[in-house]
Amino acid sequence: MQVLAGARTNTFFLSRPVAGILLLTVLSGCSLVEDRSERYVNAPEGQALEFPQGADASDVNEAMPIRSINTDDTRRMYASNIPQPPDMTSDILDQNYVIEELDGRVWLLVNEVPGRLWPAVNAWMNETGLGVAYDSPQLGLQQSELANFSKRSRELLGLGDEPAAEEPRVLVQTRLAPGIRRKTTEIRVRKLELDEAPGGLVAWNDQSNKGDSALEQQKELLSDLGTVLKSREDTKSFSRAASGMVSEPLVRLISSDDDVAQSIRVELDYGRTWAEINRSLEEIGANVIDLNRSEGWFEVDFRTEDERTPGWFFWFSNKGEPTHTHTVRLEQGENTQQVTVQQLDDYSGENSSADLLTQLFDHLY
Repeated sequence: MQVLAGARTNTFFLSRPVAGILLLTVLSGCSLVEDRSERYVNAPEGQALEFPQGADASDVNEAMPIRSINTDDTRRMYASNIPQPPDMTSDILDQNYVIEELDGRVWLLVNEVPGRLWPAVNAWMNETGLGVAYDSPQLGLQQSELANFSKRSRELLGLGDEPAAEEPRVLVQTRLAPGIRRKTTEIRVRKLELDEAPGGLVAWNDQSNKGDSALEQQKELLSDLGTVLKSREDTKSFSRAASGMVSEPLVRLISSDDDVAQSIRVELDYGRTWAEINRSLEEIGANVIDLNRSEGWFEVDFRTEDERTPGWFFWFSNKGEPTHTHTVRLEQGENTQQVTVQQLDDYSGENSSADLLTQLFDHLY
């Protein structure tokens, strides 16, 4: 059927006011719909149910009883102020018995205190034929007997089938130390080749046993050790002597007199501290925009989730793009590193420098 051109024009002309009304209705929807999110806070308490005489009240009790709330604290029940529940898994690693490597060092990270692991490591040394010739629980060191004369230990270390008179004397050391994070232990292992049998405990030296082949062998030994430790998780043995191992925290939060976080002191080398700061920034959701290890700084976006959300008019906003809000600086020392945070002047959001330092500390330690 043919439609007149004028009819089309009139129809389009009449529809524009309707479209405008619809647009205004959508944009003002928040003001037209009542916000009932806080109504329950001020709701009066209802009358208790009354039961007829002879009725058993237990038949009508709540299937899921609701905990009573002190009405004096209802001011805390608003959605914007509800505190986050405590993280009951904060002391538990996402993965246990993990082999980590950094700057030519490799270690086994275990979610347990050294006193619990000392007997298990001792058992591993004996089960593999290495034995324990010397140990020092205070230093966290266990040193094996000579591996040259044990078939099991020679096979473990790849020494060949038969001992030779001209071969170096070989032994293995394990070192347990409290980890950076609370209630964790870092275990390292190394193979030593000496001209003659030692007369006592050999001092641990981080500079020895460098090289790709040595690292690969350490990883194999740590993997075997981790398997044994995991199989002995239910064992309740504990070393009282190893519990006296030096366990001063390696990470400390430095605060002002009014308890405002000012810096973090880390008693580790620079490379390890840098890696731990980088990991922690990722865990707390601080987007690293740029970094420079040699100069010791991270440029991060530490806005809240609401500040990053563009909202209704997202096509006019650049909130979703990364924004440099804070700079994390790492000041290098000989054995102690200091971490500070600077907030940019043009950022006026909720997260302060002290907030970033506090969250970093929680994930570091």
